Amino acid sequence: MTPNFKPSVSPAVRALRPDFRAVSVRVFGAVNCVEEPQATAMLRDAIERIGDGPAWADAHLASWAEAYRAFGAKPNRTPCSAEALRKRAMKQGALPAINAVVDVYNALSLRYAIPVGGEDLQAYAGSPRLIVADGTEPFETSANGEPVIETADPGEVVWRDDSGVTCRRWNWRQGPRTRLTEDSRDMWFVFERLDPMPMEAVEEAAQSLVAYLRRLAPDLRADVTTLD
Repeated sequence: MTPNFKPSVSPAVRALRPDFRAVSVRVFGAVNCVEEPQATAMLRDAIERIGDGPAWADAHLASWAEAYRAFGAKPNRTPCSAEALRKRAMKQGALPAINAVVDVYNALSLRYAIPVGGEDLQAYAGSPRLIVADGTEPFETSANGEPVIETADPGEVVWRDDSGVTCRRWNWRQGPRTRLTEDSRDMWFVFERLDPMPMEAVEEAAQSLVAYLRRLAPDLRADVTTLD
């Protein structure tokens, strides 16, 4: 199970938010597809039930906004992924389908008010590290349909691997290099929480994802760990 792939959190990020915890999920031999009825239903149901979320949901998203401000980001302009997804769903009343696995982890992000990332393991160079950037880290993205390379801001919290940044502003924007596609078979997911979200809820969300993936690929291998 690719033993050298070990997600880590830097001491600088720990100092910024000592309450940060995450659940890491690696799966091998998964199946993805453009569209799948249960994924579509899960996403639709999550959107319809946004107002019926857990009691701690708003406070959890407020904690993420506070964390963003602490490293110099403006959460009203670049909110955490869970907040951005929720606002988009509430404004539009729907979300476009991306692919089955992404639709499901978006549904879980809405249901649990938690940032969730999903990435292609085979696209990684080394292990993912959550760090405070020094401003030299490259980020491959696109602008006006053309590939461009940006750099992270000094002091910005980012996920990176040996090749560069994979997700900017903690969990705001993922780069195209590691995105999940219909061809992805080995995948990595991270469920990220701050106080007051209970760890039990994070673990429940992660296991819900694994259960869905096993429905599509009963023989997949899964490795679920907590990043303390």
